[in-house]
Amino acid sequence: MKRRWNFSLWTGFLIVLAGLGSYIPFFALFPVTRDFPWANLLLLAIGGVLVCVGLTRAFKQPEVYRGRIFGSILVVLSIAAIGLFGYGLFYEARQIPSATAAPRVGEKAPDFTLPSTAGQKVKLSDFKGKKNVVLAFYVLAFTGG
Repeated sequence: MKRRWNFSLWTGFLIVLAGLGSYIPFFALFPVTRDFPWANLLLLAIGGVLVCVGLTRAFKQPEVYRGRIFGSILVVLSIAAIGLFGYGLFYEARQIPSATAAPRVGEKAPDFTLPSTAGQKVKLSDFKGKKNVVLAFYVLAFTGG
């Protein structure tokens, strides 16, 4: 009897990879999936279950299904990837300090003076009662020397 490919192993591993790689380019665009990545956790759970089912098949029915060696490798890689995502989400993200001195939503911004795009000094209080002001903050990260 010819052995069949164990598609649940490969499908599960691809779903785990999709769960890992889809957060920043796709799910981070929408607030409902950016604030808590439930869609990514769902993909990781589905992929993890499929990989485990495929590995169980490979070891319980080796005469029917392939994948005992590759299945073991894919399960270890999947568990490591899911663990890394969970570690980043549930531990590392909680280590970011809160900005206690930052103004809260709806709170008035303190008066400040900054250079405009034309190089002239502009004071926030100069616009009081005249125009609406949009403040955009950018964080620049420098690495190296």
